Amino acid sequence: MAKRGGKRTVGVPYRFHVTPGIFMNSLVPVADNSGAKLVRVIGVVGHYSKSVHRRIPGAGVGDMVVVVVREGKPELRKQIFRAIVVRQRRPYRRPDGTWVAFEDNAVVIVTPEGDPKGSEIHGPVAMEATLRWPTIANLASIVV
Repeated sequence: MAKRGGKRTVGVPYRFHVTPGIFMNSLVPVADNSGAKLVRVIGVVGHYSKSVHRRIPGAGVGDMVVVVVREGKPELRKQIFRAIVVRQRRPYRRPDGTWVAFEDNAVVIVTPEGDPKGSEIHGPVAMEATLRWPTIANLASIVV
């Protein structure tokens, strides 16, 4: 019997396969001016962690994650937000055969609908993230 309802996605529904580079409990710097400096990943949106025994959910470039702010403005600390992964150190392969790896990991804090909370993004942003989240592409100064 077919499943009913289907998946409800936020952003562009298609996605390139990206090797996961950020996992649960990772401390990741924030690449925007929302006021948060360092966040801890506490979940990956759209990842069902009970599929394989003891598998830790991982996120790649362009994925939405659930984060808690560890360092930043006092009113943001200990608050839970959603964020988009815009850079990862782990190399991943693009469909044209090139391999991409960034110098650091980074996320951008967003609303549950996918709109960025900050008004600018520091550093380069992966092309996969801009294709999936057009609002992030508008704020990105460098797209790699």
